[in-house]
Amino acid sequence: MASAFIESIRRDIRLRGYSMRTEKTYLHWIRGFIRFIGLRHPENAGAKEVREYLTWLAVERHVSPGTQKVALNSLVFLYHKFLGRDLGDLGFTLARRQRYLPAVLDPGEVAAICAQLSGRNLVIIGLMYGSGLRVSEVLRLRIKDINIRGLSLTVHDGKGRKDRNVMLPGNLVDPLQLLIEDAAEQQVADNMSGFGCSLPVALSRKYPAAFRSRAWAFVFPSRGTCAHPVTGELCRHHLHQTVVRKFLRSAVEKAGIIGKRVNCHTFRHSFATELLRNGSDIRTVQELLGHNDVSTTQIYTHVIGQHFAGTSSPFDRIGESPGIYATVSPFARSMKIPRLRRQPFHEVAAVG
Repeated sequence: MASAFIESIRRDIRLRGYSMRTEKTYLHWIRGFIRFIGLRHPENAGAKEVREYLTWLAVERHVSPGTQKVALNSLVFLYHKFLGRDLGDLGFTLARRQRYLPAVLDPGEVAAICAQLSGRNLVIIGLMYGSGLRVSEVLRLRIKDINIRGLSLTVHDGKGRKDRNVMLPGNLVDPLQLLIEDAAEQQVADNMSGFGCSLPVALSRKYPAAFRSRAWAFVFPSRGTCAHPVTGELCRHHLHQTVVRKFLRSAVEKAGIIGKRVNCHTFRHSFATELLRNGSDIRTVQELLGHNDVSTTQIYTHVIGQHFAGTSSPFDRIGESPGIYATVSPFARSMKIPRLRRQPFHEVAAVG
């Protein structure tokens, strides 16, 4: 059971409206710091102990500069915002990582991976590659976020708590509509049992009946139910990221792709690279990815060595036939993974 001190930090984090992932991360590093200083209260420690902790993480634990920075941000929150203490100059410089060029997939490799997938799983990969979404952004999509006619998606509370609009590949319209109908049916079934999809606490208080609304249903609902992390009420959350990682790992192996470390974020990197390679302006790519600074987006110009102007979704260039997804079958009542009656992409696996 968490201590009263940790619980008070948790309440403060929630009061500030931080995400659940941020809450878990901050509490993890704050607990680690408290253990490092011998279970003393952080008020009895300061800049010296923080500096020693960060040094210990780098020297003894061999954490990356990125992890070190996350730990520092957690402790800055603890002291500056929660305890109201200024740590001053720590006299500490974070280790700098050399420029990292992300691994990317060419269209042929993406097609080979997609050929191993069907139904819901294919759509998830299609949205990461075709819309440049993070896996968390894909899984958090609700029915209201999808504009079929406008071929666009709205991402709410993305990284940095920002909203943005992104393109929806035309090739995904048909299977996405089927998944939306299945998600709506699941919502109705859950409502008949007295619960619904998980909602932000403030919204559920303002609109108590929102969990019955089709618009708020997750497009990729989990198979099981759970207790809401804040209210404790029974609800249905979205699919967990581990599900995506598992089927992606299997698809990559079956596709015979070796020599590249392929994960969910690889498709986002590939999305940006393909847009630049095919003429999109770097400012447009910056907006689609949701980057605050164009310098973050510029890393992709180093991947291809140049950038151009113009925009279209790379996912639409994989297949020439607009109906190759039309055979996606709807979810069964038992929420089994849907399957394509035909293997997609066979005729286009050599694209690229």
